[in-house]
Amino acid sequence: MAPSIPTSTEDLPSQEKIEEKALQATSALVSYTRSFAAGGVGGICAVIVGHPFDLVKVRLQTAEKGVYSGAMDVVRKTAAREGLRKGLYAGVSAPLVGVTPMFAVSFLGYDWGKSIVSSLSTVPVVHSTPQYSVAQISAAGFFSAIPMTAITAPFERVKVLLQIQGQKKLAPGEQPKYKNGVDVVRQLYREGGVRSVFRGSAMTLARDGPGSAAYFATYESVKRYLTPKDANGNVTGELSMPAVVTAGGAAGVAMWIPVFPVDTVKSRLQSAEGRPTIGGTISGLWRSGGYKAFFPGFGPAMARAVPANAATFLGVELAKKAFANLFD
Repeated sequence: MAPSIPTSTEDLPSQEKIEEKALQATSALVSYTRSFAAGGVGGICAVIVGHPFDLVKVRLQTAEKGVYSGAMDVVRKTAAREGLRKGLYAGVSAPLVGVTPMFAVSFLGYDWGKSIVSSLSTVPVVHSTPQYSVAQISAAGFFSAIPMTAITAPFERVKVLLQIQGQKKLAPGEQPKYKNGVDVVRQLYREGGVRSVFRGSAMTLARDGPGSAAYFATYESVKRYLTPKDANGNVTGELSMPAVVTAGGAAGVAMWIPVFPVDTVKSRLQSAEGRPTIGGTISGLWRSGGYKAFFPGFGPAMARAVPANAATFLGVELAKKAFANLFD
């Protein structure tokens, strides 16, 4: 049904209503901008703390059987070939450039998701703090992965290729295939166009949708449990740093446990030569080692999950607090 057209000045909204809607729109825009910026800060913190763990995980996931005996063997061989600092931070330029906007979009998407949830269901507000249920947070978290995938998939493709090329022993005078992240994108586009650059997008969304739902639901639940409450059990809105760090670490673990096999398939798919398929990648993994083949690098991933995600949420919450102190 088409909206009705006002036939008199009495049908027009009042000046107060116009001003109220403008104020609401401005407030929402400010909130989204802060979430975007705070997410970027959190992403930088996550990369600095978590990249060495992620490199070990990816090399275990993509190496042929028997190349490494475990996580520490990856560290030893990486340090011997490439040096400790350079080796463990191989490919860090791609996530620094990619993870910053990726986390920014993720936390912006989470805010959008909460707005959608609020418009479709009732969210009680106590002490100026929305009291979302776990189901509502999970729905908002799942939504955050949808816009994020457009950034995550190509940058993880670049990151994986840069991380694994350090495994190859180079002949004297031989140069690595890729010089840097931009060179990876250039060569991928030349070889297979946009489709090659975005390979693994479906598996990225399959990982990040449920993973983000668990991520944000666990974070909010643990933080709420550890944050000061009133006599009725409602969160007061006060920020507790120990609660943020603990909840962030728990969120990282909760995100990885259910989706780790999907991440293994994604890493294999993004690092394989030619035109691999999802079905073929899964079959190849199963033939190579059964269900265990889907969990290589699980230890480093769990070891990374706690400090990296604690740093992420600490960065996000501190950035939001700084913005509030500066602009409110």
